[in-house]
Amino acid sequence: MGDRVHSGRPHGAAHARGNMPAMPKYLFTCEVEPQYLSEQSSPEEDQYAFAYTITITNTGEATAQLISRHWVIDDEQGHTEQVKGLGVVGHQPLLRPGESFQYTSGTRLKTPTGSMRGSFFCVAEDGERFEAVVPAFELRASGAGDTPSRVLH
Repeated sequence: MGDRVHSGRPHGAAHARGNMPAMPKYLFTCEVEPQYLSEQSSPEEDQYAFAYTITITNTGEATAQLISRHWVIDDEQGHTEQVKGLGVVGHQPLLRPGESFQYTSGTRLKTPTGSMRGSFFCVAEDGERFEAVVPAFELRASGAGDTPSRVLH
């Protein structure tokens, strides 16, 4: 199965009670499930295809819209590619507290392993701007190395 990467507070975070910290007003939580696409890869030509499914959940208290994305993609040889753009797969979802948006996209590497990390730029209905961070996650072709996929810290 894919890695699950969490950014920010976990789902189901409660409002401040007693000694619990207050729930952030502006917060999107991101989960990632990467997958190697062997049928779209050509290892003999150094082409490795990966899909990743992102679930973005508004775990804050304010309705907000995802405006843009920024990805940093690294392969095992140290090559870095940055991808920036408006929205995700043609959408700029507006999420009320508790709502989620899920999409699947992909990337190609010239090596069987690599990593991705990134962020989403968001704007709340009251005009507050914030960033939802996606911590690094590993991209690993099936059979590459002896260790299973894991979350990078």
